[in-house]
Amino acid sequence: MEIKEVLKKCDFFSSLTKEQQELLISSSRKAHFKKGENIHHSEERCLGVVYIIKGELRTYMLSEDGREITLYRLYNDDICILSASCILDAISFDVYIDAEEDTEAVIISAQVFQKLKTENVYVEKFAYKLATVRFSDVMWAMQQILFMGVDKRLAIFLSDEIAKTGDDMIRLTHEQIAKYMGTAREVVTRMLKYFHKEGIVELSRGEIKVLDKKKLRSLL
Repeated sequence: MEIKEVLKKCDFFSSLTKEQQELLISSSRKAHFKKGENIHHSEERCLGVVYIIKGELRTYMLSEDGREITLYRLYNDDICILSASCILDAISFDVYIDAEEDTEAVIISAQVFQKLKTENVYVEKFAYKLATVRFSDVMWAMQQILFMGVDKRLAIFLSDEIAKTGDDMIRLTHEQIAKYMGTAREVVTRMLKYFHKEGIVELSRGEIKVLDKKKLRSLL
């Protein structure tokens, strides 16, 4: 897909002047990230605004003891703005972003996006609306970690996964799930064994099959 066609999907694109559109297109570039690649870290605060054409990115923080706390995951046609945190004055915490799958994306120059944000109210509105949505995602992640039991958090995670893929089979390891939930692998394994005993899931190597959605929903 051409860069112009990707950028046209952004809500603000049609509200730009022709010159602004040309500047945006010429300053954007395509990028390919391999599964497992770190694409943004605390020392690199201005990668740019990332539009995901195809793939998956995970945004997370690191605790002092090195534990990863997943804030949210992004998929096809999602936009990551925390990768250009230098254009958001209120963002002062360190964010890390990894490619969870091979990912194709378009990266909008942070400097150009900042310029357009100051010149065009629609770009400014887009930036803060997107930042608000992502902040809501972060608060939801923190709410789960701080106030919910592991059983409910795991039930929410499994429900979200099967809703996202439309498949009752979840192809993730216990380690991956723990990373996404911000907990220990042993905790996830123990809770999945309980779910298995209750007939909610079936466990196999690297896979979890949801057998009883009604029971799973009852835990939410």
